[in-house]
Amino acid sequence: MTQARILLVDDEPEMLENMERLLASEGYECRTLQNPLHFRDVMAEFHPHVVVTDLRMPGADGMTLLAAAKADDPRVPVILITAFGTVSAAVEAIQEGAFDFVTKPFTADQLFVAVERAVRYRGLVEENEALRTQLSTGAGHDFIGSSPPVVKLMDQIHRVAPTDANVLITGESGTGKELVARAIHRHSGRAEGPFVPVDCAALPEGLLESELFGHEKGAFTGAVARREGLLAEAHGGTAFLDEIGEMSLPLQAKLLRALEQGQIRPVGGTQTRDIDIRVVAATNRDLEEAVRKGEFREDLYYRLNVVHLRTPPLRARQGDIPILVRYFMEQVARDRPPPEISPDVWDVLEQYRWPGNVRQLRNLVERIVALDSDGRVTVSDLPPEIRFQSAGLDGAGVGAGEGDLLPFDYQEAKELALRQFHSRYLRQLLERHDGNISAAARAANVSRRTLHRWLAELRESGEDIG
Repeated sequence: MTQARILLVDDEPEMLENMERLLASEGYECRTLQNPLHFRDVMAEFHPHVVVTDLRMPGADGMTLLAAAKADDPRVPVILITAFGTVSAAVEAIQEGAFDFVTKPFTADQLFVAVERAVRYRGLVEENEALRTQLSTGAGHDFIGSSPPVVKLMDQIHRVAPTDANVLITGESGTGKELVARAIHRHSGRAEGPFVPVDCAALPEGLLESELFGHEKGAFTGAVARREGLLAEAHGGTAFLDEIGEMSLPLQAKLLRALEQGQIRPVGGTQTRDIDIRVVAATNRDLEEAVRKGEFREDLYYRLNVVHLRTPPLRARQGDIPILVRYFMEQVARDRPPPEISPDVWDVLEQYRWPGNVRQLRNLVERIVALDSDGRVTVSDLPPEIRFQSAGLDGAGVGAGEGDLLPFDYQEAKELALRQFHSRYLRQLLERHDGNISAAARAANVSRRTLHRWLAELRESGEDIG
């Protein structure tokens, strides 16, 4: 939101002057009004983001102004100022739609907190409206958000999509690389053709070759019928090769030949088939480093990396967290109103590092909606690991005694410490081996399947690290 505009209404000039001075010092643009009879005229001219008004004034009381404000702009939050003896009336006003109330005499901090909460609420309302507009026009189906990194990425997508160039998408796990690939396909000349995703890390080499290129009947044990491969299925459209960095060198060579020649030959077959596909590949590995280490073919790297796009991590676009939460709630809640989120929760979410990025945020929203019982989300409703980090207890701090452990019972703290250790160990393991699952599994003396299972367990708990 641009500089927030605050309309202050009170029949006492000194009170107006003090509130204006205090709020202006915090960067708010203020307009004061001593005569409430001119309220609607000032509303129409000033278009305030927030209204702060006394509850009891001659000529028109705060309840009248509340009704007028909501009639002119239903989005505007109204804060009522009330004397101690009229608190019950202020509570009644809350039930009628007032956002908050401040009791006289109040401190500067009390006023600041009330106004800041109202401004944030107004910003969320506007973001929600923008989101609904995006969704209704189809503009929001690519990448939700309005932060500079997202705006830049969407601009790159719309520029590269109409071409037929191969695209390499890099970024941390959970940042939406497949969303980018689908957006490229949707805005391309191949949009009417198929979009075929392939997870190169999900299958062993032999099965992945069969999945990609297809196989003839009897080509190997279990091949009881001929099967067309995924590259053939993508003919006329886009093949999305996810986790391309996990592909073995022999299979990389076969893929390179297929892309260079525009032909594929099924496993066990003698005949080739022409294919017309655009390839969008994705990885969370550093492929340049993999090329230097001889783990990825340089010629295939350049064949794929015609255009390079990077998906930003959520910590680089924290301003998008509120609109993402609202978007996911709209999707998850569906047939019931989404719960209200307290201001303290937003503070915690914006302080958290989000190692699992947007995927972790969506998982959190699904959890919140599933466990909601009273229509309101408070900090205590957040998973312990998020509260843990907010309290200053990251993975390094657990063993060092940093931060406040008192919000957690013994079992919670113990489980969190073990989870943080597990997360740090696997993160360092994958970083040392540039995200190569096979190499990491060998170094840890476990199978690839075990390593994948550990990572899946961490993803479920919100610690998506690879």
